[in-house]
Amino acid sequence: MQSRRPLLLKSSIVVAAALALLLPRAIHAEARLVIEADTGKVLEAENATVPWYPASLSKLMTAYVTLQAVKDGKITLDTLFTVSPTAASQSPSKMGFRPGTQVTVDNALKMMLVKSANDMAVVLAEGVGGSIDGFSAMMNETAQKLGMTQTSYVNPNGLPADGQITSARDLAILARSLVRNLPEYEYFVHIPSIRFGKRTTQNFNRLIGRYPGADGFKTGFICASGYNLVASATRDGRRLIAVVLGASSGTMRAVRAAQLLDRGFANNGLSWLRPSLGTVDQLAPIDASPPDLHDEVCSGKHHKPSDEDDALSASAAGAAGSASASGDGSNNATFLASGLQAPLPKPSEWLAAPPAPSEPVVVYTGPTRTGAALVAAVAADADSQATPGKHGKRSRAATKKPDATADAKPTDTSVAKPATRHASAKSAAAPTADSTAGATKPARPKAAAKPKSGTTDAPKASGEAKPAGD
Repeated sequence: MQSRRPLLLKSSIVVAAALALLLPRAIHAEARLVIEADTGKVLEAENATVPWYPASLSKLMTAYVTLQAVKDGKITLDTLFTVSPTAASQSPSKMGFRPGTQVTVDNALKMMLVKSANDMAVVLAEGVGGSIDGFSAMMNETAQKLGMTQTSYVNPNGLPADGQITSARDLAILARSLVRNLPEYEYFVHIPSIRFGKRTTQNFNRLIGRYPGADGFKTGFICASGYNLVASATRDGRRLIAVVLGASSGTMRAVRAAQLLDRGFANNGLSWLRPSLGTVDQLAPIDASPPDLHDEVCSGKHHKPSDEDDALSASAAGAAGSASASGDGSNNATFLASGLQAPLPKPSEWLAAPPAPSEPVVVYTGPTRTGAALVAAVAADADSQATPGKHGKRSRAATKKPDATADAKPTDTSVAKPATRHASAKSAAAPTADSTAGATKPARPKAAAKPKSGTTDAPKASGEAKPAGD
């Protein structure tokens, strides 16, 4: 009888290991990672090398390639690019400019990163790379140079397409490269809000202006990927980068990122007690198909992707509070076992609070302007938003409801004050939800199981619509 015990124990261990591998995919899939920006040291990781659909997090690479071209002197922030019919035809979220409209690189970047404008991503891609395909090749070449071995791009905005793939590991590498290689342009990823004419759009990264020390990056959402977020924060000179992929709502992606950052900052002095996870580039890639979260995130049988980001509902606030108090079960097991778990602030408290006040950064069409010329340009854009078009309808750029997937509604109708590019861009401030609306089928690699359709739904009257590439 005793001779059988080792066999039974061994079988139990094998079964437990198999369940551990299956459970993350059987329940709601989520990938999480937090690293130190300076060293690349991994502080916590879960499913960090599972392939994932990036959605609008693709725009971080679009920004990187564009800003590298600026740094190399190939273009300037004042270079004018023209909106093509292809750019104008992109699904929301977008600015909605008509073909022929000209926009500077500076303004296009701000619109793309704050409003998550899919049309501006294509404007930059065509302007820098000559075409979407040409720019995608540049994105892939840059990804390989940075060590993003699990990433491939086929478009600059993250709208669903075969082969648009990344991982939490690769996104952390990209975010770290941006702040290390292009520090002079980093302000583009933490602009609190922009104002175009009469319309103000808050950054969809809800940590900006709310979470202590939050200083950058981007959101993303399509039905297949769930709610994604790359976020960073700095405290006492130490900067951390957190990646959350596949959260169930815009609120929860902010909560998850805050939890990762909280634990990273809180356990700094005791990190020597924890087993080393190495650096982000040392994480071993997993050969698998990206999870398709469409049924969980966008199915009619479950909640619609309204994101609850403009104001936390009682249930969402309660869930956020309880998640913060108890922490994320799987992630906190190690901390609890080692006695390192510290009380965390309740995300429900700062998520429900208004963002820190700041002046929206002015964006506009046409060449770079300052002073009275800028005031006139802003006024002209505001007039265009209220001028009836050929058929008696307001211009598309003005009347479009906060773009499907842009959960943020205009909060200010006053004409913006003139502001310098760098000073206003650096002001700390405000967010709301995500921006990615319904479009084509969710993205997937050719070898992956095909995600289910359903990302073409139109926006709902309340809140965020179904996906398009946030």
